[in-house]
Formats: sequence, C-alpha cells, structure tokens
Amino acid sequence: MPIVRLLDYLDERSILFFDSASKEEVLQGLLDNIFSVRELPAKERFVQAIIDREKLVTTAIGMGVAIPHAKLPVYTDFFVSVAIVQKGIDWDAIDDSLVKIVFLIGGPDNRQTDYLKLLSSVTVAMRDKKLRKRLMSATTAHDVMTLLRAAFV
Repeated sequence: MPIVRLLDYLDERSILFFDSASKEEVLQGLLDNIFSVRELPAKERFVQAIIDREKLVTTAIGMGVAIPHAKLPVYTDFFVSVAIVQKGIDWDAIDDSLVKIVFLIGGPDNRQTDYLKLLSSVTVAMRDKKLRKRLMSATTAHDVMTLLRAAFV
C-alpha cells in the first residue's frame, strides 16, 4: 500500500494568505482556489459537504489549527489547500483558540484508511509548537512549502 503524503497533494499555488477574514471568507477562498488550480469536478457538492461537515462538529482541532475536510465518490485522489490567517479567526475551536492555520482536505470516499492517515499526519505535525509558530509567521507560499517539507519527511 502506498504511503499517503500531504505534500503529494499540495503545491505552492494552493497556499493562501489572509490578513484578517471570517471563517466563511477563508473557506470560500480555499475552495475557489483549489477548484481553480486543480480543475476538480462537483464544486457545489464538495462545498456543501464541507459546510455540512462543519455544522456537524467544528474542524478546529485547537492550537490555532482547523482542518475542514470532506470526501466525495467523484474524486479519484486527494487534494489539499492551506491558508495562513495573520489575525486569527473564531472557528469554535475546542480550546477556544483563534485559528491561524487552515488545511482544506478533500478526496475520494472509497479510500478511508488513506484519508484518515492524511488527517492524522496533519494533526500530528501541528502538535509541534515551533512548526505552528513558523507557519503562522510565514509570508510566502515557498516558505510554507519549505516548512511543511521539513515536517512531513
């Protein structure tokens, strides 16, 4: 079974920066970007799946990080987009922290194990306080990719 690596599904074109924004603005920016960059099908269905998932329970995992995610049968592979938000967003985090790093993850609904490995790898990496701090202060997509390459070896 192939190893699921975050960096296999992310490139610099899918890394966005916001000075200040609402949760909805960040989600919309990430969604518009990933569908533009990757030319994915079923945008409306995926957007609705993200909204529904967020209504079910917050995807803010604490530590200033949120991982909105959803799966659809029309996708054959995973895709990732990242946002760095300078001022932080109220995302109903379990620890009440403002979210400054957002990983949007989508993928096929028939690869649950790989999907969980991808979510888990992001969660584990984000427990590293130094990495979070460096990501929160990154100003270019290249900087974000460099930090993530070092974290996801």
